[in-house]
Amino acid sequence: MGVARRPVAGLAVGALIALAVGAWWWQKPSPSAPAAPKATGPAAVGGGAAAPATGGPGAAAAGRGGPPAVEVARVQIAPIVEEAQAVGTLMARQRVAVRPEVAGRVVALGFTDGAAVRKGQLLVQLDDTLQRAELAQAQAQLAVQQANLRRNEELVAQGFVAQRVLDESRAAVQVAQAQVDLAQARLARMRIVAPFDAVAGIRTVHVGEYVKDGAEIVHLEDVAQLVVDFRLPERLQPRVRVGQPLRLQVDARPGQTVPARIVAIDPALDADGRALVVRAALDAGRHGLQPGMFVRVALELGRDEAALLVPEEAIVPQGQQWFVWRLRPAAGDAPPEVERVAVRLGLRRDGRVQVREGLQPGDSVVVAGQQRLQRDGTPVRVIDPNRPAAAPSAGPGQPAGGPGAPPAARPPQGAASGSAGSGAGAPEGAGPARSGS
Repeated sequence: MGVARRPVAGLAVGALIALAVGAWWWQKPSPSAPAAPKATGPAAVGGGAAAPATGGPGAAAAGRGGPPAVEVARVQIAPIVEEAQAVGTLMARQRVAVRPEVAGRVVALGFTDGAAVRKGQLLVQLDDTLQRAELAQAQAQLAVQQANLRRNEELVAQGFVAQRVLDESRAAVQVAQAQVDLAQARLARMRIVAPFDAVAGIRTVHVGEYVKDGAEIVHLEDVAQLVVDFRLPERLQPRVRVGQPLRLQVDARPGQTVPARIVAIDPALDADGRALVVRAALDAGRHGLQPGMFVRVALELGRDEAALLVPEEAIVPQGQQWFVWRLRPAAGDAPPEVERVAVRLGLRRDGRVQVREGLQPGDSVVVAGQQRLQRDGTPVRVIDPNRPAAAPSAGPGQPAGGPGAPPAARPPQGAASGSAGSGAGAPEGAGPARSGS
């Protein structure tokens, strides 16, 4: 049995050796690349200083040091308006739904759909045959009682009847007159007239149709003046007053602004939202607006004609305070410096912020590069992001590093063969360049 195990052990050892050889071959470093061909041109012939490779020690030294680059913007002076925003729906100053007080059959309509109607104009006539008959009966009874009253007055004057009979006749006349008034009121209910000047809507009934009491027939809209109700936060209550002007923007009329004026303020706040309910009125005759349109309300609360504005990018928050980095003017050839200034902000409009305290007109603030600033008095290098960078020109001795190599890397003209260049114009900290091999 021991003899049988020997071939198996030999195979295992051979497999391990093969794996070890394969791993060594896989990790074996590749042969070195062939040497770069000799450079041609003035650098190879003259043996002058060659340009340092991109990312080499010379480039790193040239990129280090120097003041940080920042972008600045000047403080602007412009008017700014403080507004309260709200939404609402246009409504007619007066609106009513015409409904009959009694049931009846429609026998006539005195208006056209969408037409203007005048106050007192007949709108709907219901069948009043029964009411007219009741009125005629009441009038006849009144005539009889009036005749009895005149006869009894003569008899009392002659002493043929007692005074009590005359009093009863007078009471009967009053009862008959009340019956006439009642019949006339019932007859008047069969006629529905316009309560005010308005524009009629689209009717929902037709001639000959039987309508019940309380059924809507048509609605009237007084569009001579439109109003809009809107809500404002309760904190604005001291700054809102009757007669205050505001502007309306209608979504159905893009770009159109309609002036309006506050005409009423509800004395009680809306308990659900703790909001102030305000009503404003506008003249709809000149704007062609209609009730039911959605509007956006802009109520002017204050105006600053000379507000100091800076871009929002200049504001640096820190806790509960706000800061900006202000640029100090440069003294002579020294670079400008910056200082951190605490500011008190106001309104925000279109990417700009109002600064109430901390800055003066003519100041310049940093809008980009604040993360590189750590303390007051830091010198900075102001750059203009809108100015295009100048592209370097390639000389006849352009090195293999490409057009991005600094101009100082080019060898000087007239250098002796096999000697290093003079190094004139080389970037500070760059070592001597070696000639090509």
